[in-house]
Amino acid sequence: MLKIGIITGSIRDVRVNDQVAQYFKEVADSKNLENVSFEIVDIKDYQLPIFDDALPPAMANKQYNNPDVQKWSAKIDELDGYIFVTPEYNKTITSALKNNIDHIGPEFAHKSAGIVAYGSTLGIAAVMSLRGILANFRLATVTPHGAFNYFTDFVDMKEFQPSEVHTPTVHAVIDEVVAWGWGMKDVRENHLNK
Repeated sequence: MLKIGIITGSIRDVRVNDQVAQYFKEVADSKNLENVSFEIVDIKDYQLPIFDDALPPAMANKQYNNPDVQKWSAKIDELDGYIFVTPEYNKTITSALKNNIDHIGPEFAHKSAGIVAYGSTLGIAAVMSLRGILANFRLATVTPHGAFNYFTDFVDMKEFQPSEVHTPTVHAVIDEVVAWGWGMKDVRENHLNK
Protein backbone atom coordinates (compact mmCIF):
# COMPACT_ATOMS: atom_id res chain seq x y z
CA MET A 1 0.00 0.00 0.00
CA LEU A 2 1.21 3.48 -0.89
CA LYS A 3 0.04 6.20 1.51
CA ILE A 4 -0.02 9.80 0.28
CA GLY A 5 -0.66 12.70 2.64
CA ILE A 6 -2.17 15.93 1.33
CA ILE A 7 -0.66 18.46 3.71
CA THR A 8 -2.40 21.77 4.33
CA GLY A 9 -0.20 24.83 4.57
CA SER A 10 -2.33 27.33 6.48
CA ILE A 11 -3.85 27.50 9.95
CA ARG A 12 -5.87 30.71 9.55
CA ASP A 13 -9.53 30.58 10.56
CA VAL A 14 -10.49 32.21 7.24
CA ARG A 15 -8.27 29.99 5.12
CA VAL A 16 -9.26 28.53 1.76
CA ASN A 17 -6.38 26.10 2.00
CA ASP A 18 -8.56 23.26 3.25
CA GLN A 19 -10.82 23.67 0.20
CA VAL A 20 -7.88 23.22 -2.18
CA ALA A 21 -6.64 20.21 -0.21
CA GLN A 22 -10.12 18.64 -0.24
CA TYR A 23 -10.39 19.21 -4.00
CA PHE A 24 -7.10 17.36 -4.57
CA LYS A 25 -8.24 14.50 -2.33
CA GLU A 26 -11.52 14.17 -4.23
CA VAL A 27 -9.73 14.08 -7.58
CA ALA A 28 -7.14 11.61 -6.24
CA ASP A 29 -9.82 9.33 -4.78
CA SER A 30 -11.81 9.44 -8.04
CA LYS A 31 -8.84 7.91 -9.86
CA ASN A 32 -9.38 4.63 -7.94
CA LEU A 33 -5.67 3.85 -7.97
CA GLU A 34 -4.91 0.31 -6.87
CA ASN A 35 -3.13 0.02 -3.51
CA VAL A 36 -2.91 3.80 -3.07
CA SER A 37 -4.64 5.78 -0.33
CA PHE A 38 -4.88 9.54 0.15
CA GLU A 39 -5.55 11.45 3.36
CA ILE A 40 -5.57 15.07 4.34
CA VAL A 41 -3.02 15.96 7.00
CA ASP A 42 -4.13 19.29 8.41
CA ILE A 43 -1.32 21.20 10.10
CA LYS A 44 -3.99 22.95 12.13
CA ASP A 45 -4.29 19.63 13.99
CA TYR A 46 -0.51 19.69 14.64
CA GLN A 47 0.17 23.25 15.73
CA LEU A 48 3.64 23.26 17.19
CA PRO A 49 5.52 25.88 19.21
CA ILE A 50 8.15 27.95 17.44
CA PHE A 51 11.11 25.65 16.88
CA ASP A 52 13.74 26.22 19.56
CA ASP A 53 15.05 22.74 20.41
CA ALA A 54 18.71 22.46 21.31
CA LEU A 55 19.15 19.29 19.26
CA PRO A 56 18.75 19.54 15.48
CA PRO A 57 15.96 17.20 14.26
CA ALA A 58 18.42 15.40 11.98
CA MET A 59 20.22 14.21 15.11
CA ALA A 60 17.13 13.32 17.18
CA ASN A 61 16.61 9.86 15.63
CA LYS A 62 12.87 10.63 15.36
CA GLN A 63 12.67 10.85 19.17
CA TYR A 64 11.38 14.24 20.33
CA ASN A 65 10.78 15.61 23.82
CA ASN A 66 7.54 17.35 22.90
CA PRO A 67 4.62 14.87 22.53
CA ASP A 68 2.98 17.12 19.92
CA VAL A 69 6.13 17.00 17.80
CA GLN A 70 6.28 13.22 18.30
CA LYS A 71 2.68 12.93 17.05
CA TRP A 72 3.52 15.04 13.98
CA SER A 73 6.66 12.98 13.38
CA ALA A 74 4.71 9.70 13.52
CA LYS A 75 2.11 10.93 11.02
CA ILE A 76 4.69 12.18 8.51
CA ASP A 77 6.83 9.06 8.97
CA GLU A 78 3.96 6.67 8.13
CA LEU A 79 3.36 8.31 4.75
CA ASP A 80 5.13 7.42 1.50
CA GLY A 81 4.60 10.70 -0.29
CA TYR A 82 3.02 14.11 0.04
CA ILE A 83 1.11 16.78 -1.80
CA PHE A 84 1.81 20.08 -0.08
CA VAL A 85 -0.92 22.71 -0.52
CA THR A 86 0.29 26.18 0.41
CA PRO A 87 -0.74 29.77 -0.03
CA GLU A 88 1.97 32.26 -0.90
CA TYR A 89 2.79 34.72 1.88
CA ASN A 90 5.35 37.42 1.05
CA LYS A 91 6.89 35.37 -1.76
CA THR A 92 7.31 32.21 0.32
CA ILE A 93 5.34 29.58 2.23
CA THR A 94 3.51 30.23 5.48
CA SER A 95 5.40 30.46 8.74
CA ALA A 96 3.12 27.73 10.16
CA LEU A 97 4.09 25.24 7.45
CA LYS A 98 7.78 26.13 7.70
CA ASN A 99 7.70 25.73 11.48
CA ASN A 100 6.13 22.27 11.26
CA ILE A 101 8.69 21.21 8.68
CA ASP A 102 11.55 22.56 10.82
CA HIS A 103 10.58 20.41 13.81
CA ILE A 104 11.36 17.13 12.01
CA GLY A 105 13.52 15.98 9.12
CA PRO A 106 14.45 12.33 8.57
CA GLU A 107 10.75 11.45 8.34
CA PHE A 108 10.67 13.04 4.85
CA ALA A 109 13.76 11.32 3.43
CA HIS A 110 13.58 9.35 0.20
CA LYS A 111 9.92 10.01 -0.48
CA SER A 112 8.03 11.93 -3.17
CA ALA A 113 6.31 15.29 -2.98
CA GLY A 114 4.10 17.40 -5.19
CA ILE A 115 3.56 21.08 -4.54
CA VAL A 116 0.34 23.01 -5.04
CA ALA A 117 0.31 26.75 -4.41
CA TYR A 118 -1.99 29.68 -4.91
CA GLY A 119 -1.86 33.44 -4.62
CA SER A 120 -2.13 36.62 -6.62
CA THR A 121 0.74 35.44 -8.84
CA LEU A 122 -0.12 31.71 -8.85
CA GLY A 123 2.01 31.00 -5.77
CA ILE A 124 5.09 30.44 -7.93
CA ALA A 125 7.50 31.97 -5.38
CA ALA A 126 6.05 29.71 -2.68
CA VAL A 127 6.62 26.68 -4.94
CA MET A 128 10.25 27.63 -5.52
CA SER A 129 10.81 28.28 -1.82
CA LEU A 130 9.27 24.97 -0.75
CA ARG A 131 11.23 23.02 -3.37
CA GLY A 132 14.46 24.27 -1.86
CA ILE A 133 13.38 23.42 1.66
CA LEU A 134 12.23 19.90 0.75
CA ALA A 135 15.36 19.13 -1.26
CA ASN A 136 17.30 19.49 1.98
CA PHE A 137 15.53 16.35 3.24
CA ARG A 138 16.39 14.24 0.17
CA LEU A 139 12.74 14.42 -0.79
CA ALA A 140 12.02 14.06 -4.51
CA THR A 141 9.80 16.94 -5.60
CA VAL A 142 7.95 16.23 -8.82
CA THR A 143 6.61 18.41 -11.58
CA PRO A 144 4.33 19.86 -12.72
CA HIS A 145 3.19 22.01 -9.83
CA GLY A 146 -0.36 23.10 -9.16
CA ALA A 147 -0.59 26.88 -9.47
CA PHE A 148 -3.86 28.70 -8.84
CA ASN A 149 -4.75 32.38 -8.99
CA TYR A 150 -6.75 34.14 -6.27
CA PHE A 151 -8.55 36.23 -8.89
CA THR A 152 -9.56 33.54 -11.39
CA ASP A 153 -9.72 30.28 -9.39
CA PHE A 154 -11.53 31.60 -6.30
CA VAL A 155 -14.85 33.38 -5.95
CA ASP A 156 -14.22 36.58 -3.96
CA MET A 157 -11.00 34.92 -2.76
CA LYS A 158 -13.18 32.77 -0.47
CA GLU A 159 -14.47 29.82 -2.48
CA PHE A 160 -12.20 27.57 -4.53
CA GLN A 161 -13.53 27.05 -8.04
CA PRO A 162 -10.57 26.06 -10.21
CA SER A 163 -10.69 26.81 -13.90
CA GLU A 164 -10.94 23.77 -16.19
CA VAL A 165 -7.57 24.66 -17.66
CA HIS A 166 -5.98 23.21 -14.50
CA THR A 167 -7.52 19.73 -14.78
CA PRO A 168 -4.64 18.06 -16.69
CA THR A 169 -2.10 19.54 -14.27
CA VAL A 170 -4.07 18.43 -11.22
CA HIS A 171 -4.10 14.85 -12.52
CA ALA A 172 -0.41 15.05 -13.44
CA VAL A 173 0.57 16.21 -9.93
CA ILE A 174 -1.25 13.25 -8.41
CA ASP A 175 0.08 10.75 -10.96
CA GLU A 176 3.67 11.90 -10.58
CA VAL A 177 3.58 11.81 -6.77
CA VAL A 178 2.21 8.27 -6.94
CA ALA A 179 4.71 7.07 -9.58
CA TRP A 180 7.66 8.55 -7.71
CA GLY A 181 6.17 7.37 -4.42
CA TRP A 182 6.35 3.76 -5.60
CA GLY A 183 9.88 4.30 -6.88
CA MET A 184 11.10 5.89 -3.68
CA LYS A 185 9.42 3.18 -1.60
CA ASP A 186 11.49 0.65 -3.52
CA VAL A 187 14.60 2.73 -2.81
CA ARG A 188 13.83 2.82 0.93
CA GLU A 189 12.96 -0.88 1.17
CA ASN A 190 15.53 -2.44 -1.15
CA HIS A 191 18.47 -0.12 -1.69
CA LEU A 192 19.17 1.80 1.50
CA ASN A 193 21.02 0.49 4.53
CA LYS A 194 21.81 -2.83 2.83
